[in-house]
Amino acid sequence: MLVHENTLISLDVIEEEFVCNLAACKGACCIEGEFGAPLEEIELAIIERELPAILPFMAPKSADAIQKEGFYELDTDGDWVTKCIKGRDCVFAIHENGIYKCAIEKAYEHGKTEFIKPISCHLYPIRLAEVGTYTALNYSRWDICSAACKNGKKLKVPIYKFLKTPLTRRFGASWYDELSRIADEYLKTK
Repeated sequence: MLVHENTLISLDVIEEEFVCNLAACKGACCIEGEFGAPLEEIELAIIERELPAILPFMAPKSADAIQKEGFYELDTDGDWVTKCIKGRDCVFAIHENGIYKCAIEKAYEHGKTEFIKPISCHLYPIRLAEVGTYTALNYSRWDICSAACKNGKKLKVPIYKFLKTPLTRRFGASWYDELSRIADEYLKTK
């Protein structure tokens, strides 16, 4: 574990290689798992505010579900997550050309919102956890991402480099630049 400012970073984030391969996984992370995507409390208000811009990009059944039941709920640990349709698909999941994608991200790509998507989705396969006064960054291994692991190894891209944009979004450019320096030094000693 590396300590960097107010974060604890699993060595897997530095050592393991990963590059999403949507052609292989088909966006399975949007429709698999026990619960929807983790949401930070601040994201609840942001998504609520941006919902009118997002709804046109959603599947009709999902848009109807949100209108009736909302888009988030508490999981069994008491954390906010996106709701799932029939206990499986994230309410924001859309199916295009055989691949699951995010309606929030689609609205962002079309310039309808400035909110890209929940940070938990943007950071995946990193999961954040609060540990005292620190935020822990852990690599979440999931068999549906085996193609991403193979792709990362082939391209020689460590997780932290693959996730530069969302890590910078969450922690800032100077934090990321220092992480890169720390990671480079660490990897030289291996």
